[in-house]
Amino acid sequence: MNNDQGNENEGIGIGEGENAIRVILPNKRKGEMFGVVEKLAGASHVNVLCEDGFTRNTRIPGKMKKRMWIREGDLVIVKPWQFQTEKADVVYRYTQTQANYLSRSNILPDIINIFK
Repeated sequence: MNNDQGNENEGIGIGEGENAIRVILPNKRKGEMFGVVEKLAGASHVNVLCEDGFTRNTRIPGKMKKRMWIREGDLVIVKPWQFQTEKADVVYRYTQTQANYLSRSNILPDIINIFK
């Protein structure tokens, strides 16, 4: 390992004393938000309680089917549709370890922080 290259986090503005967040976070500019799966609805659909307080009928996209199993109580990132805000797509599912890390770091909103 070459020490002349420096820390890999230097380029993204993380200074000394700051903790690097090593999990994927919702992209607020794209409208993504945290959510907790409330109920499996079948046919690749789940009901998700989102951080804005609404429960949305979300769709699991084809690229996630059979690659990432989603269960009730899982923390997910959802992206509401622009033309039907009561529906959304699941973008990412966190593992239990990642969800606990986000909860301990106080990154999750209180409304969906069930991992305390």
